[in-house]
Amino acid sequence: MKSLWFFEDTNLFKILCPHKFKTYKSQHNFDAYKKQDYIYFEDDSANKVYLIEKGKVKLGYYNEDGEEVVKAILTRGELFGETAIFGESKRDEFAMSIDNTTSICPIGVETMHKLMRDNQTFSFKVYKFIGFKLKKLERRLQLLLFKDTKTRLMEFLHELCTDYGYDCEKTGDKIIHHPYTQKDIASLIGTSRPTLNILLNELKEDNIIEFTRKEIRIYRKSA
Repeated sequence: MKSLWFFEDTNLFKILCPHKFKTYKSQHNFDAYKKQDYIYFEDDSANKVYLIEKGKVKLGYYNEDGEEVVKAILTRGELFGETAIFGESKRDEFAMSIDNTTSICPIGVETMHKLMRDNQTFSFKVYKFIGFKLKKLERRLQLLLFKDTKTRLMEFLHELCTDYGYDCEKTGDKIIHHPYTQKDIASLIGTSRPTLNILLNELKEDNIIEFTRKEIRIYRKSA
């Protein structure tokens, strides 16, 4: 089961996007973004939350040296900007499209609050989803702070396996069809693309994984 796109066996898009609710359908539009378009900047007003219909979005900030720090790369069905629900007035991160065909479902905070007030089940699912996302981001931060690069990569591969993997019936290997580029993965585990490539090839030589551009196979003995 894809733990983000399918939450408690329910398609998040059917739960969260206002165009699925009859009351809001006529007044709701999707926003389209190209690669490197900003959806919002740091310090922008926080008056909406966003759900990705398709494409990819990078969340991050710039440190004191002006270097970009990537917090997360999100894909179809994932929610971002959700701290606005809790009264955040300004953004503490930027959100940027990293795909040429990104489509976003924007949800005004007042609309979101009304949907949550009117539907207790909806409200519970939103809070639970946000809690799950925060826990995942916290885990990634712990890896960046306390683990070496190879360990971070292995942890990330197993995370991908949970979100995008399935078992190969013939061999028992784990097959992962994922939406990330090598640049995405390098950013998420806090390393350079050349270092990532070296580590992936080391794992390949050790018969731990096999990989192509969009597929990773984790051999059964290492799963």
